[in-house]
Amino acid sequence: MATITWKCPNCGGGLIFDPKTQNYKCEYCLSNFTLEELEQTEEGKRAEQGNQEREEQRQKGRSLEEQRTEGEALVYTCPSCGAQIVTDETTAATFCYYCHNPVVLEGRLDGSYRPDYVVPFAIDRKQAEEIFGQWIGRKRYVPSDFYSKKQIESMTGVYFPYWLYSCRVEGELDAEGTKLRMWDAGNLRYTERKIYHVSRQGQMPVNHVSRNALKKANSRLSEGVLPFQMEGLKPFQMGYLAGFQAEKRDMERQELTAEVEQEVREFALSSLQSSADGYSSLNVQKQRAEIQDAQWHYGLFPVWTLTYKGPKDGKIYYFALNGQTGKVCGEVPVDRRKLSVLFLSVFLPLLTLLLVLGYFI
Repeated sequence: MATITWKCPNCGGGLIFDPKTQNYKCEYCLSNFTLEELEQTEEGKRAEQGNQEREEQRQKGRSLEEQRTEGEALVYTCPSCGAQIVTDETTAATFCYYCHNPVVLEGRLDGSYRPDYVVPFAIDRKQAEEIFGQWIGRKRYVPSDFYSKKQIESMTGVYFPYWLYSCRVEGELDAEGTKLRMWDAGNLRYTERKIYHVSRQGQMPVNHVSRNALKKANSRLSEGVLPFQMEGLKPFQMGYLAGFQAEKRDMERQELTAEVEQEVREFALSSLQSSADGYSSLNVQKQRAEIQDAQWHYGLFPVWTLTYKGPKDGKIYYFALNGQTGKVCGEVPVDRRKLSVLFLSVFLPLLTLLLVLGYFI
């Protein structure tokens, strides 16, 4: 798949973002550059100027055609599974990382889809393949095609879209707390009950609650690898996408607001109740949690993906790896032939032995 590229100032070759060094590497002359160094080159200055012009055009509400410039990102849609991926404008046809089918041009990426943040890849391809090998090594009845050399080579680094929610919660709790103490004296058992008025108030900052921004079937890949470490957030730069693919969101924040705010309120109230410990029982009489200064941001987070289409059932099986933390999730097919061999080599001889013993007994 074609990707957004930076040119090497030394040899003109394409640069890719290197997760290990967090710099940009030329695969031809093996040079390494920081983002700051690239921005100082003439090409980097032109790219930055183009980004600023496109952002100004977006703010002024100009149409997509008016914003059309060389190097701007495009969106392609897979006709088979509906996944959307971001490439540069020179790409005419490529494969879908999710179902391995061709994808076709849909149109230019609107400026409103430009992310606020990105979590760069921290795990490179070699590390990702090693982790996959360890994971698949624990799966005994998987078809060989699923982990063949050709299949592993199709592993793809993808930036998935997420919405990030931040706010401040003002909470208040009024309750009746009861403390019980019991002791024995002679033949009598005494119970002491003390009742307290419990009051808790406070503010709680909530930062970067992440929500998957995909409706499509490939949302399983992006949800299964959560969470990401928000300490790794960086302001979005197109250069981080060099050498990788990127998905376009198909969910807007309005679809997620009610669910996220309910979750935040419940967490805040639960935290207030947890702070009132030391009581035998707590009878809540009044509680509230009000959300203030709510903000949404849009980010791209790194995931290594590998998918496999079952030759008989046509089902998509997948492996997904958090490109920052290394968390793994996946669904693997079962090779019925390997299960048959297990049955013939273990269960059938055992069944025969039991029949023979039953005959003589």
